[in-house]
Amino acid sequence: MNDKIYKILLFASALIIPLVCGGVIYALFTDAYEAFQHFGFLKFLTSSDWSYTQGNEQYGALPFISGTLMTTLLAIIFCIPFSLSVAFFTGEYFRGTKIAAVLGTVTDLLAGIPSIIYGLWGFYTLRPIIMSLDISPQGSGVLTASLMLAIMIIPYASSLSAEFIKMVPKELKEGAYSLGATRAEVVRKIIFPVAGSGIFSSYVLAIGRALGETMTVTMLIGNTNNIPDSITSTGNSMASIIANQFGEASDLRLSSLIAIGLILFLITAIINMIGKMMIKRARIS
Repeated sequence: MNDKIYKILLFASALIIPLVCGGVIYALFTDAYEAFQHFGFLKFLTSSDWSYTQGNEQYGALPFISGTLMTTLLAIIFCIPFSLSVAFFTGEYFRGTKIAAVLGTVTDLLAGIPSIIYGLWGFYTLRPIIMSLDISPQGSGVLTASLMLAIMIIPYASSLSAEFIKMVPKELKEGAYSLGATRAEVVRKIIFPVAGSGIFSSYVLAIGRALGETMTVTMLIGNTNNIPDSITSTGNSMASIIANQFGEASDLRLSSLIAIGLILFLITAIINMIGKMMIKRARIS
């Protein structure tokens, strides 16, 4: 009897997850429907207008999609060399040593820091440095937001990558060493082919993390409703425009912001699903 009740409770608990996910999608789509109906889905995606003048409201998501993709792409480019270095340091070269354990602990700690802390750090530290180097006169922009996003996702990507590096069978590496392979050759010809899909999936998940980041980007990107024409230009991401205007929005503008949220939700969900599928494939192989 107790076992039957236990199974029912487990089933009910598991059922909550898809119900919540479905409820989120339904609520977003219902509230975003007015914007899609008024502007048309494709026009809303491709329009660069964002004007809430009464009687002549025009809303389009293109500037914010562009800002999101630019900051995310730059962040992952900045992230890869540093996170891979940390991953191989802790997962292969110094695996099992005290220094690797300390670095792994610090990496996990950094991954858990709230984004608002990164935003404050970037605003009062990174932004003045960029201003002093004359890279961007105002200090804020796509470059600043991307650099801070990269710092945020380095611990995330390096921790996951290190786990996949550790999963490479010891026998394969020892066999290569017995045949006279160097450490660099083992990394290039054994570890990367075996753990490559898992490492790649780590960066796919890191991209999903960067796409939805709100406070850090809001504090550093400059918050202008235009398509950035360079990495030093100011702009807005999908998350930052919602954070900036949601409190004062109503009617059509509110529906447009929720429509942007729905688009962001779908993009992030697709990327995370791809990452999960690749992780599963890596574990099977």
